[in-house]
Amino acid sequence: MNRAPTIANHAQGKVATAMTADNKPQTAYLAGGCFWGMEELARQIPGVLETEAGYTGGNTPDARYEQVKTGDTGHAESLKVVFDPQQLSYRHLLFEFFRMHDPTSRNRQGNDIGTQYRSAIFYVSEEQKRIAEEVIQTVDASGDWKATVVTEVVPFKEFYRAEEYHQKYLVKNRGGYTCHYIRRMKLGE
Repeated sequence: MNRAPTIANHAQGKVATAMTADNKPQTAYLAGGCFWGMEELARQIPGVLETEAGYTGGNTPDARYEQVKTGDTGHAESLKVVFDPQQLSYRHLLFEFFRMHDPTSRNRQGNDIGTQYRSAIFYVSEEQKRIAEEVIQTVDASGDWKATVVTEVVPFKEFYRAEEYHQKYLVKNRGGYTCHYIRRMKLGE
C-alpha cells in the first residue's frame, strides 16, 4: 500500500537536513497565535537554545504591542527561536510548531481573533521555504486536521522584540492565559 508520508516519519531524526556547514545555531521565526503559549512550549523542545516573543510580518517599523493588538500593523505575534541544528532540525521544529497550534484556523487561535494571531512561517532562506512547504504538505496529507492548513509561508523581513513583560510570560505568571498545548495526534497512522 502506497501512503503519504506521516508526521511521525518526518519528525523523528532527520537532524542533518537543517545543519549548516559550520554547525552554528540557526534561527526560525514562527507565528501561531498569542506568543505567550507558543514561547512556553517552544522553550521546552530539546535543542531550542533561546526564544523571544515579538512582532514580524508587518509594515510598521519598531512595532509595539499597543499598535500590533489593533490588527492594523500587519504584524503577527511571533517567536524568534534559536536552535542547535545538531540536536534539532528545522523540519522537526516545524512539526512541533504544527502540534502546538491549530494551523487550519485563519487569523484565530482560541479566544484570540485577528491577523496578529495568524499562523505563519517566516523563512530566512530558500531551504527553510522548501522545508516549510514540504512539512505543510505532510501535515495536510496526515489527516490529523479536519481542514486544510492555512499557514502562510512568507519571507522574513524584520523582527521587533516584544516588551519585557511579554518575554517568558507564563514563567513569570503561572496560570496565565494560553490557548496552546501539545496536541496528541494520530500522525496519519
